Amino acid sequence: MIKKLSLVAVLALTACSWHFKNNEVLPESLRTLTLESADQHSEMSRILRNQLQLNDVKLVPSSVNVSKLRLVSTSTNSKVVSVFKQAREAEKILTLNVEAIADIPNKGQYPLAVSAHRTFFDDSRAALAKSAEKEMIMKDMYEQASRQLIIKMAALKKELSK
Repeated sequence: MIKKLSLVAVLALTACSWHFKNNEVLPESLRTLTLESADQHSEMSRILRNQLQLNDVKLVPSSVNVSKLRLVSTSTNSKVVSVFKQAREAEKILTLNVEAIADIPNKGQYPLAVSAHRTFFDDSRAALAKSAEKEMIMKDMYEQASRQLIIKMAALKKELSK
């Protein structure tokens, strides 16, 4: 019975083209913006640009009355959390810190800071695999930081409505 009801509910919702309005999460002033970065071709800038476009943010060239998202800094850090018997490092915690500023015309500047953490097993016997794994982990961390920045931008909606 529950399966039939859930099936009917799913069919009814899909038939009437009901869907979540994800782009309404962001304030109107941040749905069209300019992305500024010291290095426009860095991995973080590229992934942030893609995440913004996935969230229906229109990216335009710099203009007077257009909001700006300025990527201020991106830094990585690693700490050893465990070692092998031979006193070689075994496991690390990788940390990515990203700082940005949302500059909204007639409203002001809002600093945004996010961080992402991952554990990384450092096996010295598999140097090539370790390098490829670290690149994949860093890409995943950039994506997570980009999503967190968008969430923080959505949180500005309450602040901007004042």
